[in-house]
Amino acid sequence: MSLDDELLQDAEHDAATVQYVRTHLPQELQEVFSDELLYYFLDLLVEYLVESGLLEAEGDADGYVEIDQEAISDHLAKKAAREKMGDFSAEDLCFVVQAMLDFEMGEDE
Repeated sequence: MSLDDELLQDAEHDAATVQYVRTHLPQELQEVFSDELLYYFLDLLVEYLVESGLLEAEGDADGYVEIDQEAISDHLAKKAAREKMGDFSAEDLCFVVQAMLDFEMGEDE
C-alpha cells in the first residue's frame, strides 16, 4: 500500500469515526461538538492512547485491558482548555470518548 493510499485510508477512517460519534452523542451534545472539534478530540484520544502505553498494554486473563474513560475525558478537557479550544466538561467528553472507543472496538456493528 502506498503512502497516499494509507493517508486516504486514515482520512476515511477518521471521517467514519466522527460520523459514528455524531450519531451516538446525546441530542443536547450534538450541537456542542462540531465535526472540527470531534476530529480534534479524536487526535487527542489517539495521542493519549499512544503516550499512556494503553495500546501496548497486556490484557488480563480474558484479554481485556482496563481503560479509565473518566481519566481520559479529564485529560482531554484539560488539554482543550490549555490549547484554548474551549471549556468542556469531562462528563460531556466521556460521551465522546465512549463513542470513539466503541467505534474502534466495533461495538455497534
